Amino acid sequence: MSSIISFVVFFIITIYVLLKIIGYAIYEIKKFNNKVGGIVIISFSILVIIFVNIMMLIR
Repeated sequence: MSSIISFVVFFIITIYVLLKIIGYAIYEIKKFNNKVGGIVIISFSILVIIFVNIMMLIR
């Protein structure tokens, strides 16, 4: 039971971090006109969040 609760809390925290990172990537795209950097930041952050949550599930 506590494993499920800890996973849900971890998932919520990772979603919050993902939203902050996407916000920074959008800032990077708009402020500095760095589209490649913004897209790379979004892509890597989504991949990392997915793999971290998968590792938490199989742990």
